[in-house]
Formats: sequence, C-alpha cells, structure tokens
Amino acid sequence: MKIEDIKRVLIVGSGTMGQQIGFQCAMHGYDVVLYDISPNILEGAIAGIKRLCTRFLSSGLITPKQSEEIIARIAVSTSPSDAARDVDILSESVPEDPAIKGKVLSEFNRFCPERTIFTTNTSMLVPSMFAEATGRPEKFAALHFHDVRTTNVVDIMPHPTTSRETVELIHAFARRIGQVAIVLRKEHPGYVFNNMLSSLLLTALRLAANDVASIEDIDRAWMGVMNTDRGPFGIMDSIGLRTIWSITEYWANKKDDPQARASAAFVKKYVDKGLLGEKTKQGFYSHPNPSYRKPGFLDGDDGGKRGISGGKHT
Repeated sequence: MKIEDIKRVLIVGSGTMGQQIGFQCAMHGYDVVLYDISPNILEGAIAGIKRLCTRFLSSGLITPKQSEEIIARIAVSTSPSDAARDVDILSESVPEDPAIKGKVLSEFNRFCPERTIFTTNTSMLVPSMFAEATGRPEKFAALHFHDVRTTNVVDIMPHPTTSRETVELIHAFARRIGQVAIVLRKEHPGYVFNNMLSSLLLTALRLAANDVASIEDIDRAWMGVMNTDRGPFGIMDSIGLRTIWSITEYWANKKDDPQARASAAFVKKYVDKGLLGEKTKQGFYSHPNPSYRKPGFLDGDDGGKRGISGGKHT
C-alpha cells in the first residue's frame, strides 16, 4: 500500500487522545471513524472534537467551513465489524495495559482488511509487548501523538519485526497530517520526549509522596527555574491522572520498585475520588483556572497551602 491509498482512518478509543488524533486526521482530509464501547462515550467524544474545532477556529488555524467539514468527515461506531470496514490505518488509544491493548487489537484484526496498518498511541509501553496479538506484527508499530493543541511532534517506534515498508508508510502518513515525525531506531519505553518527561514527573511524585514539599512548591521550583507556564503537577493534570496512575503502577510492579509503588498510591488517592485532572475540572489543581496561572503564584501566594499534600488544590 502507498500513502496515496490511505483514505480512511479508524480511531480505537475515543478519549482525549483519540479525539485529538481523529480531529487531526479529519482536519487533513481523511475520513475518520471513532470506535468506542458505548454511544454515550462517543457522544462525549464528538462534543470534545467540536471544542477542538472551536479552539482552532478562534486561533485562526481553520475557517468556519473547514470546521464543518472536519465534523462531517467523522463517523462513530460501537460495532467493531462496522468500524473496521474498509479502513486503511488504525490508531489505538485504549488504557495503558498490554493485555487490554492486545485483546482489543486482536479483535480488530478479525475485521480489518488485510492491508490495514495497525498503530498504537501507547505512552510508555513498547509495541513488542502486544505485537503478536495484532495478528499482523509486520504491519504494526507505535505512532505516538502529543497534545495536538500545542505541538505537532509524533514518535514512530517499530518493534523488531515491523517491516521497513510499514515504517516508511507511517512516516509518510504522519507528514500528510502535518506532523514532525521522530523515528526511533529501536524500542525504548517513553520514546524520546516522554522518556525525558517521565523522569521529571516521577521525581515530582516521589517528592510529594515522601512529603518533601507541597505540590505547589514542587511546581514553583520547576516553573521558577525553567521559566515555564506550569510545573510537573500541572502537566500531569493535562495528561490525565488515570493515565499517570496506570503507567506508574505498571512500571512499579514490573520493576518491583517500592518507591514507585508509593508514588502510584499517591496518584491513586486522586483517581479513587474521581479527580482526574483537566477532564474532570479537578485533579492536583482546580480547572479551568488553576492557581499556577494566577498572579502571585510564583511568589508563594496560594492561599496558605504550603505543606499540604494529598488534599484539594485550587
């Protein structure tokens, strides 16, 4: 298959990243079908994509006509067989668990055409963990997106039996949807940027879990020295705390690391309360107006919350 043959994209998993990937593909002229397990989830996904359209429209990145065309190109389905019909490339964004990913991709292998290229948007796993489950390992690799609202960088990570043709086709597809593609020479958890970022986030979690400093002061330290608009806990809120927890928990168990387990337990307290970050308007901070965006935050004016850990932050 050549890049010109790709017309229809299947997005498996319509959460935040599935929505962004579907939006990005539709914005560049591809027909998109979003698959998820319930109509309510898909209804929320379309609402999320409409918000993306509004954001890009207000920034002058798309026109009102283009916004309408993007929505028109996106179909939804709760049926794997219907969703898989005549798709050329699949992008998977289901929970960060290799067993779940393998099960889902195995199911779609039954319904997708033989030509379909499979990709995973995994953040911290490597594709060889579930490549065989896809039923087409030579046509499978990671194609990992970051936040399309702020960047156009993607990672391409093949596993040992990914064909060269597959890597080249995925690279060409990434370019067609306006992305800068970083191609890894071998599998590595966290790709390039996420590998660097995860070290920051895990260190921040360890500091908070050990009550070394408050969440706000940990963020202040990073923001003040690096001159960034948010710190590691603000970043984690934007990623989603369920994702942060699942990744931290998985690697803590994989490496039998007690300190990582303590960090996972620290995040789990928020997840158990439904405080998942920006998507629920409450995580480590309250959104859409978190305290780290307010005047005086770097000076320590956070309402006297220094030293508080595990509580509600505004």
